[in-house]
Formats: sequence, structure tokens, C-alpha cells
Amino acid sequence: MRVFLDANILFSAAQPKSRLRALLALVARHGECITNAYAVEEARRNLALKQPSLVPQLTLLIRKMEQVPGLVTDLPVKLPTKDVPILGGAIVGSATHLLTGDQQDFGKYFGRTIRGVKIVTPRMLADELVQQGWL
Repeated sequence: MRVFLDANILFSAAQPKSRLRALLALVARHGECITNAYAVEEARRNLALKQPSLVPQLTLLIRKMEQVPGLVTDLPVKLPTKDVPILGGAIVGSATHLLTGDQQDFGKYFGRTIRGVKIVTPRMLADELVQQGWL
């Protein structure tokens, strides 16, 4: 399992005692968490504005994961321009899952697999981990 993390996931996981951080630790034990510089920069920018004390936690978190270079921009689905690097990065990184909480832009694709990448919420991923006996 290779799970690509959207910026909103990185933002939430920067809180050391969050449930999301625990979920990502579980994924990392059985697979990989990956992201790209675009998602990291968006998460860092939002943390700096809203919770600057957590920026160092984000830095620690991303040190443990691969940052995928490059992205695909020719996608078979319609997304806002700001989200193309997220799905495009997941595809280039050969992710099995794109983990996002972005209901507005990705909501209609939740549960769908696009070019080999299944778009899921944290709850959907947790349910899969339960089915696999990991949780």
C-alpha cells in the first residue's frame, strides 16, 4: 500500500497526538506514505498562518516519507487547477491511494480509482485497514 497524502492530511497529521497521525503511522508500518513538494508547501503555508508552532512537526513528519518528483497533468477527470498536482503526483508516485479530506473538490471521486489510484477519506482508509486486519 502506497498512500499519497494531500496537503489537508499533512496539515492535520502535524498534530502529534491526532488520530490521523496514528493512522499514518499504521500505514507506514505496513506500506508507505508519500507526498510531493506541492502538497508539503501548501500544508506548510497553512500551518504557518493558522498553527505556526506545528511547522516543525510537519518537517519531522515529511522526513519519514518519499516526496514524489513530477506529476501528470493530463487527467481523465475534472479538478480545479490547484488539485491537479495532488492527483497527478499520486499517479506519478504509483500510489495505491490518495488520502484527502477535500470533500468539495474530490468528494465526487471518493471510492473511485483513477489511473490506479483510489481516492479515499481517512475513514475509508481506516475501514480498508480493518478489513485487512491491520487495525
